[in-house]
Amino acid sequence: MTGTAPRPPALTALLRRYDFGTPQTCERVPRGLLNRGWMISTGKGRFFLKEYLAADTADPGVILRQHRATRRLARLGLPAEAPLPTTDGETVVVAGGRGHALFRWVEGRHREGTELSVGQSRRLGALLGRVHTALADVQPPPPASDHPSADPERTHTHIDRLLTLVRGHRPRDAFDALAEQRLLERRTLLRQYAHRRPPAAAGQVSGWVHGDFHPLNLLYRGEEPAAIVDWDRLGVRPRAEEAVRAAVIFFVHPVDGSLDLRKVRAYARAYREAAGIAAGEMAGAVHRVWWERLNDFWMLDWRYRHRDRRSDPLFPAAAALAVWWTHEYGRVREAFTG
Repeated sequence: MTGTAPRPPALTALLRRYDFGTPQTCERVPRGLLNRGWMISTGKGRFFLKEYLAADTADPGVILRQHRATRRLARLGLPAEAPLPTTDGETVVVAGGRGHALFRWVEGRHREGTELSVGQSRRLGALLGRVHTALADVQPPPPASDHPSADPERTHTHIDRLLTLVRGHRPRDAFDALAEQRLLERRTLLRQYAHRRPPAAAGQVSGWVHGDFHPLNLLYRGEEPAAIVDWDRLGVRPRAEEAVRAAVIFFVHPVDGSLDLRKVRAYARAYREAAGIAAGEMAGAVHRVWWERLNDFWMLDWRYRHRDRRSDPLFPAAAALAVWWTHEYGRVREAFTG
């Protein structure tokens, strides 16, 4: 077997559970923050082998729930990539203490929102709306849940801890300088807008959502989406909040953190129509996700607390967005609700 493979004997034994021929090549797929993946070539085609790593999503029971949902969505005609069964009919194979699943290899590429036209943005919103309505049909009734908003006092403590780590980092570089600037800036904004902390739930309607809908989890073939992948975060959350989170990832400008509000408007209108979401519910979601962004520092936690720099390239735009969104709050809300 050529290419880079994890423990080749174990991998070969794992793949024998499937009736897809002898592995000929194995190449590591470099992208992905929560799991590992490989492209496997056999005489019967190409496949994607996924190894589940994230502690909160690696339980076989959790993985099976995802697999059942994607199979049901695929039967409804949605581009939800479902796993392939072993010869025993299983979709989760435990090897080396970790769960694995095999998928067909989807030819396609990721597309950032800057590459999408207004029409494609509209179709993206409609697709997510259909996913949410279909999940409501194929999943059990969602359990009652509460989603409290971030406490700014706890965030201030978090900022102080991160500032200590940032200022003590050596050798100091441009990223450290930007991180310090953004932390100080965010502390000022939180003090200024603490009175706008949203109440828990804020009138949002919870339902089953993909949980991580962003450009790296959507593959395009030509002009249209070919597959929605990585359903690891499937769960119950306010639906409209997922739509807002996805939009601010897809349509953020990578340099100044601004949003392409023309595309956001087209996307949001199509989403609301497909999902049956009222403008008021969408406005509440905008407010909650804005507040969440003001209080969120996961990228800096990865770098300074866990010494993991994989999210570093995402930080400049994400940090700038929180500030830009605060100053353009009214325009952003109107784009999502108008």
